[in-house]
Amino acid sequence: MNYIFTSESVSDGHPDKVADQISDALVDAGLKAGDSTTRVAVETLVTTNHVTLAGEVKNFNVSKDEVKEIVRNKVKDIGYEQDGFHWDKLNIYNEIHSQSADIALGTDDFGAGDQGIMFGYACNHTDSMMPAPIHYSHEILKELKNIRNLDSILGPDAKSQVSVEYEGARREGIVKRIDQIVISTQHTAGEIETARILAKQAAHHALGDLIDDKTVWHLNPTGNFVIGGPDGDAGVTGRKIIVDTYGGFAPHGGGAFSGKDPTKVDRSAAYMARWLAKNVVADEMADWCNIQLSYAIGVKQPTSIYVESNGYSKSIEKFIRENIDLSPKGIIDRFDMFNFYNYSENCVYGHFGDKDVPWEKIGWDV
Repeated sequence: MNYIFTSESVSDGHPDKVADQISDALVDAGLKAGDSTTRVAVETLVTTNHVTLAGEVKNFNVSKDEVKEIVRNKVKDIGYEQDGFHWDKLNIYNEIHSQSADIALGTDDFGAGDQGIMFGYACNHTDSMMPAPIHYSHEILKELKNIRNLDSILGPDAKSQVSVEYEGARREGIVKRIDQIVISTQHTAGEIETARILAKQAAHHALGDLIDDKTVWHLNPTGNFVIGGPDGDAGVTGRKIIVDTYGGFAPHGGGAFSGKDPTKVDRSAAYMARWLAKNVVADEMADWCNIQLSYAIGVKQPTSIYVESNGYSKSIEKFIRENIDLSPKGIIDRFDMFNFYNYSENCVYGHFGDKDVPWEKIGWDV
């Protein structure tokens, strides 16, 4: 039995991703200037030539002037120099303040920074061990960025959506072909047809023979996309959590990653759950694996561990419980997360997949 599953991705210039990258650039800066006692929880809102920062920090040794410089540099790196959103014209409002002493009581000793549930997933659909729809959605936009770096008619803001046809059961299905492709990319005035050509070129580079003569294309389907980025649509940290993870193919606990230091299990435990699931699949214990972890604020060990797979799930769960330290400190130490200063680069095109980061490494001794 065949079925079709769809996932979407967004570019580094999408308004919500601009907000994510700014929040994570401040996490990077805070960790680099601080130590294991540094705490960061920062949200960002971006709109027409306006950036608002809000959140809580502790031992955050970054001055207000440095914060403004970090914001401007990140927006400049993304490529925004349009009238309605220009790195040099931004009004930056900084409402970041000190972390609550009540929260600090539970996290100073490396208890979980909050309660919550986190999921990690891996499968053998792709070399990255990610579900095919989200993997290929990301790959299209990576190719589109490569083209944008060579062709100035494209703007930073873009989205993709890929519908993959599978043959077989829901989890064990085999990728057969691409049924439909949606790409919307920002472009300069009068260049809509060129933008469509370049978008199609990016998809062909990313998807290859999976595209056939029955594949349906939707390229800038509304027409012109000249006004883009935060000038066209406000962006907020944490609004692309499905893009950040598995494209809806696997569950999501609801917590965003960006803007949070590693003591926040929304981030660190989700990274750990992905690493666990990926290594299960890499070791051929299962073709697919879904892992749930849950935590309580201030408590060091997870309140539950659940493994679902087409392998020996109970044995996998037993192995994890007996061999892997799932406390926030255990996760942070395993991945050296307080010395990782590149969260702002890792938060685009998903947090997982074909990335050179500790939580994507294969091997139980990482």
